[in-house]
Amino acid sequence: MLCVSVSLWLSVNAGFAQDVRSRTRPKPQASTSVDESQAVDLTLTLTKASVRPVQTWIRTAGKIDKSLKTITGYVYPPDSGLIQVGQRIRAFPPESKSSMYQARVTRAVPQGGRLLVEATLASSGREQTTNYILEIVVDRGEFLSVPNEAIIEEGDKRVVYLQHHPGMYVPQEIHTGVQGELYTQVLHGLTDGDQVVTFGSFFIDSEYKLKSSGESPAGNEHQHHH
Repeated sequence: MLCVSVSLWLSVNAGFAQDVRSRTRPKPQASTSVDESQAVDLTLTLTKASVRPVQTWIRTAGKIDKSLKTITGYVYPPDSGLIQVGQRIRAFPPESKSSMYQARVTRAVPQGGRLLVEATLASSGREQTTNYILEIVVDRGEFLSVPNEAIIEEGDKRVVYLQHHPGMYVPQEIHTGVQGELYTQVLHGLTDGDQVVTFGSFFIDSEYKLKSSGESPAGNEHQHHH
């Protein structure tokens, strides 16, 4: 990830606001810029679209047996179709997430429309603790993907802000596939190596929409104070 520090300045000066308004109207390339002429500190994080593992975490509750080694729980459709013996699991008591145990799926048996899952801990569980949360890690494959935080949902569309060049960001509609815990597969709209805004994407989106409407943050600030 690449962190880029930029500055923004929200002025309440009417004359300056009018100048900013004229400079921040939408440009023909349909992009928005972030530069030092605006001045409140903000950190944007850029991440490359790249081929990486995409994982889904399936969560369920279970109870541990007297040996403190085997936890049994149930997973329901459609998630049950993703469970396989050998998958990694993180297990922890609801009252103490810091007590994390590593485990594996050692048994998966269909049972009345649901899937009975047995998880075997790598070490003995916590004394006098019966209930556990299971996070089953399902590897979906390696795909061109971006962090979930980069994606802005607009109705049935999904948009990311693509860095056109340093300080200039362009909204780019993408078509997505598998949505994992941390990353989402990109089917169309980006290529490997494209830089997209992750942390700060909603700020950039707000700037873009304000400029597209002919408004500016400075203009709005002036109106709020008068």
